[in-house]
Amino acid sequence: MATQIAEQPDTYRSSPSAVDALKEHLSRHPEEKWVHTHPYDVSRSDIYYEDRWQPIFAEMRAKGPLHWVDESPVGPYWNVVGHKAIGHVEALPELFSSSWEHGGITILNRLDEDELAAQGRERFELPMFIAMDRPKHTGQRRTVAPAFTPAEMKRLEDDIRHRTGELLDSLPRGEVFDWVDKVSIELTTGMLAILFDFPWEDRRLLTFWSDWAGDTEIAMVRDLDEMRQGILREMAAYFQQLWAERANREPGPDLISMMIHSPAMNQMSPQEFMGNLVLLIVGGNDTTRNTMSGIIHGFDKFPDQRKLFEENPDLIPNAVQECIRYQTPLAHMRRTCTEDTELFGQQVKAGDKLVLWYLSANRDAEVFENPDKLDITRENARRHLSFGYGIHRCVGARLAELQLRVLLEEMHARRMRVHVAGDVERVRANFVHGFRKLEVEVTTF
Repeated sequence: MATQIAEQPDTYRSSPSAVDALKEHLSRHPEEKWVHTHPYDVSRSDIYYEDRWQPIFAEMRAKGPLHWVDESPVGPYWNVVGHKAIGHVEALPELFSSSWEHGGITILNRLDEDELAAQGRERFELPMFIAMDRPKHTGQRRTVAPAFTPAEMKRLEDDIRHRTGELLDSLPRGEVFDWVDKVSIELTTGMLAILFDFPWEDRRLLTFWSDWAGDTEIAMVRDLDEMRQGILREMAAYFQQLWAERANREPGPDLISMMIHSPAMNQMSPQEFMGNLVLLIVGGNDTTRNTMSGIIHGFDKFPDQRKLFEENPDLIPNAVQECIRYQTPLAHMRRTCTEDTELFGQQVKAGDKLVLWYLSANRDAEVFENPDKLDITRENARRHLSFGYGIHRCVGARLAELQLRVLLEEMHARRMRVHVAGDVERVRANFVHGFRKLEVEVTTF
């Protein structure tokens, strides 16, 4: 790396959790709660927490693929809600930019210099290759792509299967436990630790950092954003130490070694280093973690589909695609228009923010018949947009699919049936779409 990021702290924070910090802050400062007045302002997190977002998006889709929201806590933006429209926008990366310099990939508003000064804040931006345009995006993506080739998936599968089976065998029987904590987090965090060759005893730090990085609402609260920046600097300092230890070693298969030995990434600025760590951790953690929980919740909600899974394990590969479609673990990505254009009959201006709602595209009845139903026999389940489309399609998609397939195969091999048997708490966020808690009980079929 070209420059140092931060001093090594004596200890690395592992609390408070991002959700607890936000909940506590807003309970003490209720005046800071965001006000949403526009009926189609779907930046509000309560509709996802309460799982009542579906009819709002269905109403928008019925009226057209694009809808302008002129006022919201995150500034004005276009909702892009149709499957075809999102694919069209993603296919034109020069016209619809992903660059952090224009606002990046989340719905948050990029403050100008006057707004920053008024709030007494310094600019804190983390460039990452998913939030870059070509050609820089291309070089950095190519650096990490070898970690996710079919050959690498074949190499990793035995280890993933062993760890998954061992964990399933350790689950309690006859008592209620939290599937999110014991299974979804443990499996995905372990996978991230292997990808980074990260110290195993500290692997839960990866989950802690992922939650603080992925909870975009925190960035809208000044006090919490300062804490968030401090936690992300600790993350970068930890990885900086790993970088230094491996800089003089022979190249290894881990992601840090790939960055060290890549001309496109070995001279990253501290901000780019932090940004790409955030991307790889959140992308590797949240997509798989939330779908692992979504599978269990979906099978419990649609017992006919669970029965099909139990009777026919050949459906498992397609079931993985359908569960990813149904869950949609990241709700949106954002683009910024670079020049005036017409888009599906709407006049979009240079600088306009377009929010691509993947969870809406994945419920588009023009593409998916009876889209609000989980159907593991669905013939076109692979047309889901949960991993995006075009040059920014998720680089780790194969690994997520592999982990989910192995989980279902190992559950089936043990004739394991998982019932929702207690509290279900969803993530209160407009970006990460998943479960905070899912209390279950394991039986046998």
